[in-house]
Amino acid sequence: MTAQPTPHPTDDPTQAIVLHNHHHTPALPDTALTPSAAARVADGWAASTRTGYARDWHTFTTWCSHTSRTPLPATAETLASYTDHLATTKAAPATVDRALGAIASRHAAAGQAVSTKAARLVLRSYRREWAAAGGRRKQAPALSVEELRQMLDTAQEDLTGLRDRTLLLLGYAMMARRSELAALNTTDLRQVPEGLEVFVATSKTDKDSTGTTVAIPYGTHLLTCPVRTTTAYLAALADTGITRGPLLRSIDRHGRVAGTAESAGRGTGRMSGAGINLVVKRLAEKAGIENVTAHSLRAGPATAAAAAGAPRAWIARQGRWSEASTAVDTYIRPADAWRDNPIRKVGL
Repeated sequence: MTAQPTPHPTDDPTQAIVLHNHHHTPALPDTALTPSAAARVADGWAASTRTGYARDWHTFTTWCSHTSRTPLPATAETLASYTDHLATTKAAPATVDRALGAIASRHAAAGQAVSTKAARLVLRSYRREWAAAGGRRKQAPALSVEELRQMLDTAQEDLTGLRDRTLLLLGYAMMARRSELAALNTTDLRQVPEGLEVFVATSKTDKDSTGTTVAIPYGTHLLTCPVRTTTAYLAALADTGITRGPLLRSIDRHGRVAGTAESAGRGTGRMSGAGINLVVKRLAEKAGIENVTAHSLRAGPATAAAAAGAPRAWIARQGRWSEASTAVDTYIRPADAWRDNPIRKVGL
């Protein structure tokens, strides 16, 4: 059977959906998405998800082109063979799993059914091989409060340092994703007698962007108080004329904040999630703490709260995990494994 021509690989999800409708289905009004509708379908994914899915889709379509297979709609055999291909390249099982999710989501967006059952069986077999060969899932370590203090101590004593301390403490207290931190505006924060209320307009588990308010209480120590540090940073921004727009901004070596009159031409200067990650890694390295990433700001407080006996539901709510999430349990279980360890009861 002659394979259909493969669409030109693209990193743009919108174009991939439009290509499907124009080249792989009959030109029927009821089966075609308008460019505007295709754009909104593609934009329905979170920005970080959209970027990762675009990369995975590009890799898949490139492989299809080289093997004369059709990527959209893909057959179950194509997906199983592609999964086996990723396994032979020694990709981590989590990477393979994400790739299958990207392909399935692209088909769903284009209104096409695809069976991943055979591919999932291939992945299950590969997971066993991976584990037997000593493979382990890489996960950012949970950052303890003591390690957080060490990182705070390394921050500069200027506006950049104040921004970095705000980034660390607000991220830790919110159990924030780096994308959530990057999206915050100054007007999303409101001081109340109990501390701060932070409005998160959208997040990974808030696909409809209804928004939620996160309560940040005062800390018991000045160095680690997220409320006092953040309000000091807001006051410093106000001194430069900034009372609206991005909260976390790039600051040059001369102390000029992006988005002000003296830094004209640099745009709003909103820090990206990648930029936030770089700040966290830099401060961790200065403190001599290894393997820390921005995700450690999320894992750390969840683990510490669980060790202190905070209910799972409260931890999930603070970190905006869905109630059915198993991800939050990966941070709670290490604490429970020691606090509730049954071997403590046997008298060794």
